Amino acid sequence: MAAADPRVIVALDFASAADALALAGRLDPKSCRVKVGKELYTAAGPALVEKLAGAGFGVFLDLKFHDIPRTVAAACAGAARLGAWMINVHALGGRAMMAAAREALAALPRAPRLTAVTVLTSMGAGDLADVGIAGTPEEAVLRLARLAQACGLDGVVCSPREAALLRRSCGASFLLVTPGIRPAAAARDDQNRVASPAAAVADGADYLVVGRPVTRAADPLAALGAINDEIAAAANRARR
Repeated sequence: MAAADPRVIVALDFASAADALALAGRLDPKSCRVKVGKELYTAAGPALVEKLAGAGFGVFLDLKFHDIPRTVAAACAGAARLGAWMINVHALGGRAMMAAAREALAALPRAPRLTAVTVLTSMGAGDLADVGIAGTPEEAVLRLARLAQACGLDGVVCSPREAALLRRSCGASFLLVTPGIRPAAAARDDQNRVASPAAAVADGADYLVVGRPVTRAADPLAALGAINDEIAAAANRARR
């Protein structure tokens, strides 16, 4: 099922523009948005983002900017000029950095959605302890999400396991973008904190990032359609 505001973001985690565009050519911009991450952006550069946006896709430029405030502000403005629909920074960059990113986009006529990465979905409590962050992933995610909201960001990128917590704590209008989405029959791959599309939607996720279950499917369009149908069914149940 397609939607006026597609909730699935297909992660184009490819090593070349040719592979990414080949898959995008099989997808419908009315049924999904697409994500360009560091591997693909490094290989293909800004031109690919412009090409995907020109083809009608909402592009989530997932570069997790994390630097001094002035550098991040300039990078966010540059990403907006490419036509990105959503961009992100890393919440661990702190208050001044996130505020600078928000200010850089505030005056633009068509600013992209600005989100912050909280804790990567590949990380567990032990990984956080290794880098000096005490407590559980849920505690760290909540703390960083509240900071991002205080800085005026539109939302955060979090695992679906934290979606319900953040929806309760940050309110209905705060965007929750959840990677780590795995249909029941799909492998977990290198993700630790995962959930099904239906569970993520039920817990309050707005947008679901899906990679290998679509990009490595024998029929990517059919796989995407099944995920959209599962999301629609879950949303209908939530409204009853």
